[in-house]
Amino acid sequence: MQPRNMSMSGVVDLAAVKAAGEAKAKAEQARADAARKAAQGGASAPAGAVPPSALVFDTDETRFESHVVPLSGEVPVILDFRAEGFEQGQELSLLLERLTIEANGRLALAALDVAANQNLIREFRIQALPAVFAVVAGQAMPLFQDFASEGEVRGVLAQLVQIAEERFGVVGVEVDPGAEGAAAPGPGAVEAEEPAGPYDALLDEAIEALDADDLDGAVRAYKNVLAADPSNTDAKLGLAQTELFVRVKDMNPQAVRAAAAENPRDPAAQIDAADLDLAGGHVADAFGRLVDTVKVTFGDDRDAVRVRLLEMFEVVGPDSPLVTSARTALARVLF
Repeated sequence: MQPRNMSMSGVVDLAAVKAAGEAKAKAEQARADAARKAAQGGASAPAGAVPPSALVFDTDETRFESHVVPLSGEVPVILDFRAEGFEQGQELSLLLERLTIEANGRLALAALDVAANQNLIREFRIQALPAVFAVVAGQAMPLFQDFASEGEVRGVLAQLVQIAEERFGVVGVEVDPGAEGAAAPGPGAVEAEEPAGPYDALLDEAIEALDADDLDGAVRAYKNVLAADPSNTDAKLGLAQTELFVRVKDMNPQAVRAAAAENPRDPAAQIDAADLDLAGGHVADAFGRLVDTVKVTFGDDRDAVRVRLLEMFEVVGPDSPLVTSARTALARVLF
C-alpha cells in the first residue's frame, strides 16, 4: 500500500483546493435533492438507504482497500484503531459509535484491531493509542492521537463533515428513516438557499486560477479578499495552502532532505524540509521538525522558524488537535 495524504483540517492537497468550488456545488446540489425528497413527503426508505447502525463496522487491511476507501467517496469514514485490553480507549470508542449513529448518514465509523493490521499501523505511523483518523475521498487525515472530551470530539467531527462537504463534495449517505437510531427529521426540511457572499466572485477567481495552474494568480485573488475582509476563513486557508505549494513546486526533494539531514541547525534547510513534509501530508513530522529547530536556534534564525510554523498552523487549521499539540510544544520551547 502506498502512503496516503495525512493532512488535517485544510487537507494539504492542491487538487482538493482546485476542486473546492466544484465540490461545494456538488454538496449543495445533493442537499437540495434531499430537501426536495423530504418535501415530497416520502416516508418510505429510499432505494439504497441504510440503517445508521450499518455505518458502524469492523474492518481490516483487505476491506480497507475494497470497502473503506470507496465508501469514503460517499461519506467521511472515521478510523478507530483499537487494541484488546486497552480499557482506557473504550470510552472514546463508544462515544465515536454514538456520535456516528447520531450523525444520521453523514459519518461512518470503521474499527481496526491494531494487532491484526500491522501494515496499516505502519502506513498511518501509529505509535500509541488512542489513534483516530478519517478518510475522505481517499484522503487520510488525523483526528485524535490523545484523549479528548465529548465537546472536543463533537467539534472535530462537525469540522470533518464540513470539510468533506465543502472541499470534496462528500455529503453522506441516505439512511432509512424508520430504522432504529435514525434521527427524526426536523421541521422545515427544505433549507433556504444561502445568498452569495460579497467576496464569492473573488474566491471563484482564485479557484479558476488554480484550475489553470496559475498559483500566483490564486495568491493575488486570495489576498484581494483578505485586503477587504482580513478574517475571511476561506481566503486565509486558500492563501496559506497555495503559498505552500508555490514554495515547494520547484524543490528537489532529495536535495532538500539531504541538506536538512546534513545541517540540523540550519533554519533555512529545516524550513524547506518541513514545507515538503507538510505538502506531502506529514503534518506531525513538519511541526516536530520546526519545534526541534526552534530549540537549537536563536535570534532572527529562531524567529524565522517560529513564523514559518505559525504559517503552517494556518495551512492545517486552528482547530486541528495536531495544531493544538504543536502550539503547546512551541510554547514550552519558547518560554
